[in-house]
Amino acid sequence: MPSLVESSEGGDEGESLRYEEMEDDNVSPTDLSELLKDGTKESHDRAENTQFVKDFLKGRIKKELFKLATVALYFTYSALEEEMDRNKDNPVFAPLYFPLELHRKEALIKDMKYFYGEDWKEKIQCSEATQHYVDRIHHVGQHEPELLVAHAYTRYMGDLSGGQVLKKVAQRALKLPSTDEGIQFYVFENVSNAQQFKQLYRARLNALDLDKSCKERIVEEANRAFRFNMQVFDELDKIGKSLTEEAQEGGLPVHDGKGDLRKCPYYADKLGKAAPGCPYHAAMAVAKQPLVQLILAACVAVAAGAAAWYMM
Repeated sequence: MPSLVESSEGGDEGESLRYEEMEDDNVSPTDLSELLKDGTKESHDRAENTQFVKDFLKGRIKKELFKLATVALYFTYSALEEEMDRNKDNPVFAPLYFPLELHRKEALIKDMKYFYGEDWKEKIQCSEATQHYVDRIHHVGQHEPELLVAHAYTRYMGDLSGGQVLKKVAQRALKLPSTDEGIQFYVFENVSNAQQFKQLYRARLNALDLDKSCKERIVEEANRAFRFNMQVFDELDKIGKSLTEEAQEGGLPVHDGKGDLRKCPYYADKLGKAAPGCPYHAAMAVAKQPLVQLILAACVAVAAGAAAWYMM
């Protein structure tokens, strides 16, 4: 197990951890960290093979879709960290409470401001799939706090691992600033060595006083967390297909008249109708004018005649 040396520089909020990695000779197959690793492998593989993640890893990610994914993360971590704060003194979770090192909500707020501006709260909403995930986290935190371990493990260990790969892909594909604006979520300023911190976290997992039945429930909940994540990925993939091609530098997608009108960036949500600036609806309004229709009909007739002549 890792050898831990903790110091309390700066009080509770400013506490910093020093840790050094040692050979993990004492790991047992019944340790919670091993049960979680083995018990979620299949779910982990399935999540990595969702279309959204595969496209992301290949750099095929639109800025508008990346922004929506960041919104989903904001709502997810707001719920998770609210429940972690609620249970910070609960012995079934307290050893895994690392607000200084792990909490992501404040970093995500910075990303929201970068993508949406200072009034970002008025421009975002929780999607259906994300809301299901959020509801489950709140239920667990308030009624089955021991299962909160599963959600924290699934999110934070992933962020410190594959999340760092996604950071580099997003920065390159979306041409984001080298100063990490827009990807603060992936920046763990208070974790100096991710591998060593993960060893520390696993040691804390294994030190929790849990019986076999409780460990099995935590593994089951971790698989459930993976399913929630996959549902969010699938939702994002569907939204991505509904967006017309856009410049990765941040050009807005244009509503093509199909599907949900609210996905049109020109949609005036508070007015309940398309805003006057929407190019699709402006074009349709012009096309409905009688004179324009007459001119269009004449053009079609001329084009048809030309085509018939060409085919002769």
